[in-house]
Amino acid sequence: MESRIAAIAILVETPDSVEALNALLHDYAPYVLGRMGIPDRSRGVNVICLALDAPMDVVNALSGKLGRLPGVSAKAVTPKIKQGDNTK
Repeated sequence: MESRIAAIAILVETPDSVEALNALLHDYAPYVLGRMGIPDRSRGVNVICLALDAPMDVVNALSGKLGRLPGVSAKAVTPKIKQGDNTK
């Protein structure tokens, strides 16, 4: 299956879900290009941004599993054009 670049934005509002979230990210580590975390203590929310290189079914599976964790929201974004295609 064709690998694509994707990003997943994750908002964590429930600290109890962090262990399960990190376990999922560990399971998908071969696809992760980078991870950035930003804690917003004043609002009680942590923001995590993931950059992935993975088939779309993997991106969708990870995003879905993350979004099913209590107090966690996740949204995947992919390019509108196919990589390597310079036409729009």
